[in-house]
Amino acid sequence: MAELRTEEEQVQAIKDWWKKNGSSLLIGIGAALAIVFGWQAWQNHQAQQRTEAANQFANLLNAFSDQADETSGETVAFVAQTLREDYTDSAYAVYGNLILVRQQLMQEGNAEAAIDSLKWALEKTGEHEALALVVRNRLARAQFSSGQYEDALATIDGAGNADAFDAMYSELRGDILLAQGDREGAREAYLAAREQSQQGRSGILELKLADLGVGEDA
Repeated sequence: MAELRTEEEQVQAIKDWWKKNGSSLLIGIGAALAIVFGWQAWQNHQAQQRTEAANQFANLLNAFSDQADETSGETVAFVAQTLREDYTDSAYAVYGNLILVRQQLMQEGNAEAAIDSLKWALEKTGEHEALALVVRNRLARAQFSSGQYEDALATIDGAGNADAFDAMYSELRGDILLAQGDREGAREAYLAAREQSQQGRSGILELKLADLGVGEDA
């Protein structure tokens, strides 16, 4: 009888505990399941978004490469805009706009539109530091080509320590300063580029220095 009473007491204790805590336990389990399934749904959505963005980027590349199609330019612009609007946080949106920039510069000669596209792309590079340096370099060159010298220098300055890009940025800085008539500043920038180069001395850079009266032994 004592054992039966003990079992009955245990059952009753469980029932009492469930009455007191059952609702909160169910709520906790439901919340945990919602988090798990919600995370899985979000992951699936992200994967689907990446796939769709990749497909759109492939369409853009196909249109850009098909120069025989008279509507290819319109297609590139449309798809690039779609990537910007619908997949704005995707790297494909940045890549797509870099292709658009090539079209705007090489085929349309529209430097202002290219600069706007590059500014947007730079803002969207996020934590992709190497990609940001590539975009920043192209933006500075586009600004330089359109005569926006101070803006180009500011863009270069925004790179900070550019590591492997340091030599490239320094040489571009020298080109801009030389265009502004600052020969001494250009000379210093070119010498910095020579020192920073990780690929050995560049023949073009040496010609630029030679034009400024700097020999290879300087």
